[in-house]
Amino acid sequence: MQEISPIAIQIGPYQLKSLPTGIFGLDGGAMFGTVPKVLWERTNPADALNRIQLEARGLLLNSNDKKIVIDTGNGADFVKKYGEKLGSKFAQIYNIESATPSIINCIKKHGLNTGDVTDVVLTHLHFDHAGGATTEREGQLAPTFENAKYYVQSENLKTARHPNVREKASYFSANFEPLVETKKLTLLDGSTKDLLPNLSVQITNGHTVGQQIVKISDENTTVVFCGDLIPTSTHVRLAWIMGYDLDPLKIIEEKRTFLTEAVEKDWYLFFEHDPHVELAKVEADGRDFKVTKKFRLS
Repeated sequence: MQEISPIAIQIGPYQLKSLPTGIFGLDGGAMFGTVPKVLWERTNPADALNRIQLEARGLLLNSNDKKIVIDTGNGADFVKKYGEKLGSKFAQIYNIESATPSIINCIKKHGLNTGDVTDVVLTHLHFDHAGGATTEREGQLAPTFENAKYYVQSENLKTARHPNVREKASYFSANFEPLVETKKLTLLDGSTKDLLPNLSVQITNGHTVGQQIVKISDENTTVVFCGDLIPTSTHVRLAWIMGYDLDPLKIIEEKRTFLTEAVEKDWYLFFEHDPHVELAKVEADGRDFKVTKKFRLS
């Protein structure tokens, strides 16, 4: 097993900090599609219900002027928002522990309160990425970060409001309609080079329509928040894709294009769902790709 090295990363004005909102579980077969269990269970052992451990990890970009959160996980508020009955059901299906941290507690560990966050970039609105975007406040659902501007692709909001039969269980209006109602949500139309200082977004549609991966870069360093394009370090292999992906062939080609550039330009990849590895460097491996170095943010 490769060693996981601690690393401190500063890009432009930002210090990068991990926001792990808690371990949950998804079916291993669903997470690896047509890859045989005898292969994926070597690095991702399953429990008695065939669920593998996953993290719901956001990223904090902290500077004097900006406090940017990328994705908000599911966290404790997800169970709370949907009531005891639905919360218990989801906690069982997705193996969400009642003590799992909320995104609010995550940022508090870095000396911040909800009002300090200036911007929230959501890769897409699936519950494990946007579940912490709203919270219950004074008996009503409200934006978790009351002073922040939220960003998501307009095509993904359309998909979330009218999900296809495969994604219906992943999109919940409570995670995004309060953002619309309070006029906190900014809708984007396509890839954007300068969304925020040192931050751009790029569209990938193979997992869900309108997913945006986030690139943070300066003249020396680039970190890409991979979202569900490459959810874990194990998914760097081109054919290792999820059963949840809407268009398998499209996401394989999106990965190929992305990873080719990542190798050429020596990018760090930030993994949202890997329970152990936060960042990695990759290299070409014949016609495929592999992880060469693994890191965690210090």
